Amino acid sequence: MTLKEKKDRLVEDLGLIEDPQERLGYIIDLGKHAPGLADEYKTESLRIEGCISNLWLYPSFEKGVCRFQADSDAMITKGLSTLLCDLYSGHCPAEILEVDPSFLAQVGITQHLSPNRRNGLTQIGNRIMGYARLHLNS
Repeated sequence: MTLKEKKDRLVEDLGLIEDPQERLGYIIDLGKHAPGLADEYKTESLRIEGCISNLWLYPSFEKGVCRFQADSDAMITKGLSTLLCDLYSGHCPAEILEVDPSFLAQVGITQHLSPNRRNGLTQIGNRIMGYARLHLNS
């Protein structure tokens, strides 16, 4: 499945959850069940600035595709970052750069977040895009 197809499916699935509180509940549940990161990856260099909670992103690049793992000490932040990591992982940098993470606004995710959480979400999206740009010609 292409990244655009995955994004479209995610938008469709999240759109089926009409109640904003239920949608956030789904995101929190996703965070509760996400594996997270080993403590060795919870370093300052992998920490995402701008979020009220601690948020880490561990990117990797192998065989032409990017992979992303995230963790946070707040379940909503962990859920949102896991959602983005799952979406973008396994795709080449060029494909990643074609799908801007701002699509989450289409399904009402960002409108119900505090400014600090929105900022954290923006920062993790920026970091994913930056990592893809870094490996674009690799």
